[in-house]
Formats: sequence, structure tokens, C-alpha cells
Amino acid sequence: MEIEIRSEENYYFRLSRYGNAILQLYESTPDFIVPKERAREMAALISRELKDFSISRVKLKMPWGVPVPGDEEHVMYVWFDALINYISAIGWPEDKKTFRKWWPVTQFAGKDQVRQQALMWQAMLLSAGLPFSKQIFVHGFITSGGQKMSKSLGNVIDPLALAERYGAEALRYVLLRHVSPFEDSDLTEAVIHKHYTAHLTNGLGNLVARVMKLAEEHLPSPVIPHQQPAWPQEYSGAISNFEFNRAMDFVWNKIQELDRKMMEEKPFELVHTDIDRAKFILADTFVQGLYSIACLLETAMPATAEKIKAAVRANKKPNNLFPRLPAQAGL
Repeated sequence: MEIEIRSEENYYFRLSRYGNAILQLYESTPDFIVPKERAREMAALISRELKDFSISRVKLKMPWGVPVPGDEEHVMYVWFDALINYISAIGWPEDKKTFRKWWPVTQFAGKDQVRQQALMWQAMLLSAGLPFSKQIFVHGFITSGGQKMSKSLGNVIDPLALAERYGAEALRYVLLRHVSPFEDSDLTEAVIHKHYTAHLTNGLGNLVARVMKLAEEHLPSPVIPHQQPAWPQEYSGAISNFEFNRAMDFVWNKIQELDRKMMEEKPFELVHTDIDRAKFILADTFVQGLYSIACLLETAMPATAEKIKAAVRANKKPNNLFPRLPAQAGL
């Protein structure tokens, strides 16, 4: 079969016109693209001379595209029409009030979309006289067993099945703490089960059960939680920088600290020798500590946080937060 060379006329977007303006955006807003190395990639691309890109195809060949205004023979396709959905979905251009309410926004994009999101789209906004995006967070991919997920390889992880088995909040915990926000991360169902059992069932769930069982048995009334201070800078700063794994590590360090105090203070033994001291420690250190942990967990695991708070308010051990599950066959 011989190669056949064909040509056709297309409409182009003049991306080359906006290189300097986009560079100025990157320089004036250092955190516009997170992580910063992605911004350096785009700056290097601009320095190699930007090329205009095609935004249309002949309608006869691609009848499903979006019609080009004023030219019935051409349709827009792929990135040009898709990117516009970011603003058309919030009212632009007709409903300007709704549009101004939401735009600009922070965009989330895979590492294979940096050029489209951080360069092409920003040039399109500039061309239309609209504000740039607020910020663009670029994340890595999730692989499984050291390979890209593929149906043919049979290594695809079904998030709905995982959420049904472990619960949506447990799955969210694994993704936030054990998946890098910026680089590729490897997950398997066996690893997810390991994290669930070690950190949620044996960790947080066990700690809540032990503390609240002691409180239920030995405290005469519910503990009134202290007014919670603002989030610690280490925690809020990690979230602001999209370092979700570091934020979750901060919370789990608090959980482990409280668990260590349980073994050091031994309130479960103290109730038999010094009940007044035991009550004070239970209320001031352990129940208050659990409530503080619940407040930190609200961002990532809101339902779990509310269950812990409800247990404190009721002075009652909650139902098992994270039931022990057997490993599935083959894991």
C-alpha cells in the first residue's frame, strides 16, 4: 500500500503571537504552575519558537465537530473546542454574572496536558480578553505493578470496586497519602489492602475504639471539646502547596503520638489504681486529642471525622470505623 500525501486548508490559532506574554505570566506568578519544573518545561518550549496550531478540519471528513462560525465547511475539534468548555460551562459568554463568580479557577491537569493547559489555553484566554486561569496543578500518573494500566495486561484497578470494598474515605486516604501529588506512583490492590489494614484498621480505628471505650466506661459525662485553633502552618502550608501526602503524614504523626502516649500513660491500668488521675488524662489528653485529630481529618475524610466527633459528644465507643477485611485471593 503506497503512502498518499494529501493537503487541505485549516484554520489556525496564532499561538506564536503570545509567547512573550505567557512568559511574563510565568515570571510574574511563580506558583502559576505547580510543580515549578513544569513551568520551566513550558518556558523552554516557548524559547524554541512557538508554532501556530490547527483548530479545524473539513466538515465532510469530520461531521461531528463544532461548526466554525461563518464557515459551514469547517468544524473545530480536539483541544480548541474542548478547552472552551472550562468557561462556557460557567456561563461565558452570555451569563457574565455567573462567569465572574467562578472564574478564574485552579485547574488540575495530568502531566501529559501541560502544553495544552498552561500554554495553549492561556493564550486563548489572552486572545479573548479574559483573565488567565488562577493556577494549574499538574499531577503524575498511577501505574500498577510497575506498568501502565492496561486492559490487555489485566492490571487495571477499578476505583468503584475498591470504594465498595474499603469505603470511599479509605480509598481517598490511600490516594492522598500514598500517591505522589506530582510524580508517577505505583499501586496494586495488595498495597491498598496493606495500607488499609495497617493504618486505618490497626491504626486510627483501633485508637478511636480504645480511647472511647475507656471514656465510655470511666468518664461520667461527655468531654466538652476545646475550641480548635487554626490549622498548624505545616498542615495548611502542605495543602496550599498541593503536597497532600505531607499533610496526611502530619495527621498520622498526631495519631501515632497519641498512640504512643496511650502506651506511656497506660490509662487502662491507671483506672484501677488512681481513678481521678485516669479520668483527667482520659479527658484532657486522649479524648481531646482524638477531637483535634478529627478536625484535621475533616478535609480528607469528613465522614470519618464526624463519626469521631459524634463519639466524643456522646461519650460512646463508635461502631468499628474500619472493619478488618480478609485479603482477597491472589493479592
